[in-house]
Amino acid sequence: MAESQVPYAYNYLTGAEARFLDAAVERLIPTDELGPGAKDAGVTYYIDQQLRGMWGTHGRQYRSGPWHEGTPQQGFQSRLTPQEIYRVGIHEINEYCNQKHGKNFEFLAADLQDQVLHALEEGGVSLPSLSSKLFFDILWRNTEEGFFADPIYGGNRDKIGWKLLGFPGVGGSEYNARLDNPEPYRVKEPVSIVDIEQLRAKLDAQGFPKHEKLDQQGGRK
Repeated sequence: MAESQVPYAYNYLTGAEARFLDAAVERLIPTDELGPGAKDAGVTYYIDQQLRGMWGTHGRQYRSGPWHEGTPQQGFQSRLTPQEIYRVGIHEINEYCNQKHGKNFEFLAADLQDQVLHALEEGGVSLPSLSSKLFFDILWRNTEEGFFADPIYGGNRDKIGWKLLGFPGVGGSEYNARLDNPEPYRVKEPVSIVDIEQLRAKLDAQGFPKHEKLDQQGGRK
């Protein structure tokens, strides 16, 4: 079974929350003429995997307050954990969408979804429990992570993000030796940590993956 056909098994998100995120991340990184977007890349599943772990509960964060508005240099300042931000935020944003547009976010037309996301980004939606900008900032950061991180973390399915950028994945000996070379380093298929663990990638004597390179015209070398 191809990686893109493997079913998801969510550990934290409810079905309604997953549908919200599928719709939201697909507007942030949409499918277009350049290739598949964030939904097909499994970004929602990536977010779910992060939420179920220590990051989602802020297991290593100081959580005793006081909770004052911080500066951008001070980083995360909310009393809520990422789990709580997503659960409460999605619920309250859907309530906002129902009050303003008569339906949940995932059922809105694409242009209305974009309007809602822009309003969240600008802090223009008054949510009862948290800042709409805080929710958007975390959603956008996690969307980028899920689209471009190694597939071992649950996103970037079929290496969609890497193929879009022309990124070779885990660096091989030749790639590491030419990091300062401005010429493109193009490979037939990026290599992920999963490829190495499942013995799908050939390794050299130093344990680095061997990339099948393409020439400047796109053919194999």
